[in-house]
Amino acid sequence: MSDELEKLESALHATTPRAPAPVRERTISEAKVAFSRHHQGIGDAVRHRGRAPNSGAFAQWIRRLAMPLTRPSLAFAGSAALAVTGLITYQILVTQKLPYQSYQPPPAPAASTEQPAGDEAKIAAEMTLDLEARTRALEESVTQPLSVEDGLWSQVYQAGNKSGGLMILSNPAESLHSQYQGEDRFTEFSPNPVKVAAEEPVSTFSIDVDTASYAFLRASLNHGYLPHDTDAVRTEELINYFAYDYTPPETRNPPFAAQVSLMPAPWNEAARLMHIGIKGYEIDRSAAPRANLVFLIDTSGSMDEPNKLPLLIRSFKLLLTALAPDDRVAIVAYAGSSGVVLEPTPAADRKTILASLENLWAGGSTAGEEGIRQAYLLAEQHLVEDGVNRVILATDGDFNVGMTDPGELEDFISRKRASGISLSVLGFGMGNYNDDIMQHLAQSGNGNAAYIDSLSEARKVLLEEVTSTLVTIAKDVKIQVEFNPAAVREYRLIGYETRMLAREDFRNDKVDAGEIGAGHTVTAIYEVILTDSDGGLIRPLRYQENSSEPGTEFNDEFAFLKIRYKQPDAETSTLITRPVTVADAFGTVDDAPRDVRFAAAVAAFGELLHGGRYTVEYGYDDVVALAQGARGDDPYGYRNEFIRLVRLAQSVTATDQ
Repeated sequence: MSDELEKLESALHATTPRAPAPVRERTISEAKVAFSRHHQGIGDAVRHRGRAPNSGAFAQWIRRLAMPLTRPSLAFAGSAALAVTGLITYQILVTQKLPYQSYQPPPAPAASTEQPAGDEAKIAAEMTLDLEARTRALEESVTQPLSVEDGLWSQVYQAGNKSGGLMILSNPAESLHSQYQGEDRFTEFSPNPVKVAAEEPVSTFSIDVDTASYAFLRASLNHGYLPHDTDAVRTEELINYFAYDYTPPETRNPPFAAQVSLMPAPWNEAARLMHIGIKGYEIDRSAAPRANLVFLIDTSGSMDEPNKLPLLIRSFKLLLTALAPDDRVAIVAYAGSSGVVLEPTPAADRKTILASLENLWAGGSTAGEEGIRQAYLLAEQHLVEDGVNRVILATDGDFNVGMTDPGELEDFISRKRASGISLSVLGFGMGNYNDDIMQHLAQSGNGNAAYIDSLSEARKVLLEEVTSTLVTIAKDVKIQVEFNPAAVREYRLIGYETRMLAREDFRNDKVDAGEIGAGHTVTAIYEVILTDSDGGLIRPLRYQENSSEPGTEFNDEFAFLKIRYKQPDAETSTLITRPVTVADAFGTVDDAPRDVRFAAAVAAFGELLHGGRYTVEYGYDDVVALAQGARGDDPYGYRNEFIRLVRLAQSVTATDQ
């Protein structure tokens, strides 16, 4: 044990490497902004009037001590807090003997109690030095969970943006769970049940191209835990996160092509998976229509975290690189009050747009209503005929001022979409992330919802998939499947619980549904039990056992697929149909197309995360094996990442038992 203590003490006294130049520059910039806000009298009490992040009891204690201090004492208070925290960190490391990675606490800046109150330059310099020291310490600390496979959950992280210190978690996994997702909100649903084809032969739902659920799940697993609420896992969004090599249509009329296949269910030899794949018409970005975009940015106090506003700004910078020079961008920010930060500006004027983004800072409560109204007004005033007119809302969803009722917001946005302006939503952050309201707003605005947990995800959504994100080729797309009771005894739709429609909604053009962007792929999977199988969960009733005798006309049909859609500028829907026949069936899993097998692996993962009620003995190792065999060409590494997440989820589940 003494050897471990010696290693820890040696690590604590090791020389701290200097932070990279980009990190130093960013930190110094943040210090200047912080000083400017302090000089203007904009303190924490104003900036965090909304829901503040839960930084832990120690950080809150430090902040309470610092609140009554006067401006000349700020440097001394920061130094004292940093010194005290460093001593506590050292004591915990030595006495608890936990396997933390070593780090070097930053040297405390020299305290001064004699500087004049007006010596603002000196205060700014000391704040800068303090931030640089904190940056060096954070680079040396464990900023990501240790190897889950090794069972090491301990983590060192920054405890409180205002305390200026570091904190060792005595129960890291539990504390992180509380820190990041204690108040996250999701739409409640129950997994789709098994249906008897003879009793309910028709299944109807709206398509979904959102991917927020997958990115949120990934962020949770990367922090070392599964989402506390299984409603956060929407299996269809996990499946549709990935692009599939379905055959696209050759023209824009119809705007997409549908493919169907059947294969044995990997987790149930008595079942089959009916896989429906849709591929949207592809267009080159150079051929895309002109864009009129309004960035509606949440700058409230709840966005004052590294994975929120700073990441948001960097994400929009990426989007700018994908826009054509004559596309126009406007920026509206909202917090305690809202306003137009940037009037519509050609994307070619990058310098002006970037400067407007860089000048954003978080503070105040969340007046979402006023910001949304201003954004739509700006988009309407500069509407581009036959172009892309879209408001892109970037927020953690924490609306707490003005029109806070989701129903009111949905009604407002639904009315505005009639003017040709759509709404997409980008979600950021954890802890008070309101996925529920963002999903509903995106659906009401004929747009899509994504969750940005990293710059890599921002690149995927706003750069690699910018055409499908911005250019809609079909709206109000609905799918209806009629199962043949003579061939199918039971069926169950995997996912789409929040997108289910009544049977009569399929032909009703007044009922809203999902949109497909250029090049988008959409996948839906049914698990079915055929009538010639001895499996299944629901046995025929006594007086109905012989009521589904095979006919002669549809003997080779399992189901009939119907898809309704509207052209982007139309109000009347068009119908596409095709039967699902024995010609679409594959005898073994290995015979099925690669993309069909990979989608099945993702579906199985979603099922396991919901408790594995229908996957029987199928486990995480089986999901990994199936996904690895169907990985194929993976230029961006998304499928490799999926396999890593499955293994991570397996480790998390094992440690929680």
